Formats: sequence, C-alpha cells, structure tokens
Amino acid sequence: MAFRPLLPTTVRWRPLEGDGLEHLTITPIDNAGGAAIRAAGIIIGARGGTPYGVSYRIDCAANWAVLSFSVEATDGRRIALTSDGSGRWRTESGRALPQFDGCIDIDLYGSPFTNSLPIRRLEPAPQDGTAKLSMLYIPFDSFEPVRDRQNYTCIAPEALYRYAAEDRDFTVDLPVDADGLVIDYPIYFRRAEL
Repeated sequence: MAFRPLLPTTVRWRPLEGDGLEHLTITPIDNAGGAAIRAAGIIIGARGGTPYGVSYRIDCAANWAVLSFSVEATDGRRIALTSDGSGRWRTESGRALPQFDGCIDIDLYGSPFTNSLPIRRLEPAPQDGTAKLSMLYIPFDSFEPVRDRQNYTCIAPEALYRYAAEDRDFTVDLPVDADGLVIDYPIYFRRAEL
C-alpha cells in the first residue's frame, strides 16, 4: 500500500491555543532543478509568546526529498537553502553547509506540514521500526538553522505515526490523511475545514 497521489491540494491548520493559521497549497511542478512537488504556505501565529508571520516555499523531488526551501518573515528576515536531495546543503550563493550533511528533511517551527515530509518520503511500515533522522530545523525567532534529531515510527500504515524528539522528552502520535498529511498535532494544531 502507499499514500494516494495528492496533487494539487490545499489544507489549513489552526493552533489549539491562541490565534493563528497555516494555509498550504501543494502543486506539481516541472523545472530544470528536478523538483516535482511545491509546497507553498503562509503561517501566522504566536507560539512561544512571540507573534510571527511567515511565508514559505518547499520544493521536493518526486520521492519527497527536499531540494530547496525559502522562508520569509513579515519583518524582512529570510532564509533560502538548496540541497542535492541527499542531505548536502548550500546557501543561495553556493556556500556549502557541511554541518547539515545528512539532513534530507526540514522542520519549520510552527508548521505541522513539515512532519509529513519524512512520513511521505519514507512511507514506513510497523515492521521497519523507528527511523532516526537528522532534520534541518528553522526556528522562527532567529531564522538560524540547526540540526535536530527526530524519530518517526509507523503505528498504523497510512494512518498513524509516532514522532519523538531525541533531545528532549516529547512524543506525540500524529494521525495523517490518505495523502500522508498530518491531520492533528495533539496539544498544538488541528486541521481546519476549508
């Protein structure tokens, strides 16, 4: 079994506490860089007590490996990086970032969508055990990327996945839809009706 093709699609999530919204559209693309999937979104919120407003674009290969992303805040801060799809990252000017070697997936603070990236890319089954991953994590307070260790385990194929942070005591079960997109992120986000 596998997730159904989801292109194009639009989804939204709302935070469980406070005001905010993430609006995401995923579309197929065809360009010279080999990207096949584009996720473009806007997030407004105030998680952690600091309000933020950002727009983002993530381009992935057909296997959901991240090839490039950009995130821009309403205050003008911006980050944009490219990858070879195997976890070797560069700045827009071409400078290598070896400290992130092996980080195939990214994680954007405040976005349940980025939890779907490794789930779609790996499509793990319960017998696969736990996938231990290094993520390129972008916090919205500093926009300074860091390496973040995260673990994903399939509880029910194409339905429920366990996320665990490796550096702290945090575990949550993430239900996904038939497209592999997170429905609810317990304690933080819930899918909103369009």
